[in-house]
Amino acid sequence: MGELPAAVSIREVGPRDGLQNEDPVPTADKVRLLDALPRTGIRRIEAVSFVHPKAIPQMADADEVWSRVTRDPAVRYSALVPNSRGARRALDAGFTDIEVVVSASDTHNRKNVNRSTAESLDDITELISLLHKENARVEVIVATSFGCPYEGDVAPERVASIVDRAVADGADRVAFGDTTGMATPRRVTDLVTAVRSRQPDVPVLLHFHNTRGTGLANILTAMELGVTEFDASVGGLGGCPYAPGATGNVATEEVVHMLSDMGIETGVDLDALVEVAAMAQDIVGRELPSGVLRAGPRYRTIPA
Repeated sequence: MGELPAAVSIREVGPRDGLQNEDPVPTADKVRLLDALPRTGIRRIEAVSFVHPKAIPQMADADEVWSRVTRDPAVRYSALVPNSRGARRALDAGFTDIEVVVSASDTHNRKNVNRSTAESLDDITELISLLHKENARVEVIVATSFGCPYEGDVAPERVASIVDRAVADGADRVAFGDTTGMATPRRVTDLVTAVRSRQPDVPVLLHFHNTRGTGLANILTAMELGVTEFDASVGGLGGCPYAPGATGNVATEEVVHMLSDMGIETGVDLDALVEVAAMAQDIVGRELPSGVLRAGPRYRTIPA
């Protein structure tokens, strides 16, 4: 095992990426989840996405949700936007950390936004300029970085070239999305190595799904490569419309459980997080895939 970091930063994406892939839930429950997460010690939360309600009905109440949230000043909240209209809504709502997304796969990008990858990158160039004028930080998320459900493997060099373009256009940071859970430790090594060889200084975050059970192994591999920022979703909320039967994002409490036992600091109270995962399970009304939610942390014993 290579040298591991002393601390890792986790961005909680359940309220946005998780709930976006669930059946719509009431606004009050979204607010309840967003208000509960900071009490666990989570310090970065992807709160909402400002998208057209016909495209993503689960996020149709984004403005109302955000207006009702009790915002913790210690937390960095972010929002996802698809275009200039969404960016303006996010800015008007007060967000200064904003995410935009492009797929590494042309086919997935066309299925998602009816544009080629190159066309989306042109749009992102304009978005970065708009957002920087308003003093917002911009993260470019590259979806299908580890493989596409339509095209199969995506070459790491293609992803690296997308990062080159995003950085040249002013992106403050980049993230790599394992959109349908196709990543494995080998592919994580290949991608991170390819990007770092060309852009050694750009801040990098990795977003894994646990579709095929490799989420924690991928995180461990990425840490050995020096990555210290990861997305995770409480309870393993979410799924993917392009991977039928898929589980959601890697569960936040499973990540914290593993890292805590390895002596890697996350700043998160695991017991409090498991309680919020149980809340999330109650909100969506189905059993969530998190093993730590189901079985409890390893240090919990039962009476003999």
